[in-house]
Amino acid sequence: MPSNRIERANSEIQRCLADIIQNKLNNPHLQSLIYVSEVKVTPDFKFCKVKISLDTTDESAKKNTLSILQKSEGFIKHELAEMVRMPQVPKLTFEYDKGAEASIRINEILKNLNIPKDDGE
Repeated sequence: MPSNRIERANSEIQRCLADIIQNKLNNPHLQSLIYVSEVKVTPDFKFCKVKISLDTTDESAKKNTLSILQKSEGFIKHELAEMVRMPQVPKLTFEYDKGAEASIRINEILKNLNIPKDDGE
């Protein structure tokens, strides 16, 4: 069970990374909306796993986005260091969040079901 310190760090890093990716990372190849769904930093603050989800189902777009984010790690870490006080800025590893995609897919299926409306009978 993560400590309060780690949970607060995860929350703050997640908020800052979302801001950096949406507002400061100017890359024309990032076309879809990127959502930082989860952040897990190690207790020693050396490593941080960042899970992202996208508003696309295109596999090549997902791979391209992960590649761009990983190549931009230096810039993202620099910006993160200016926004958050921590013992050290962790190495960032970006992963695609498959759980978020499953939730989106389930919602699409539910929307497309033809369930007749109950008229109070």
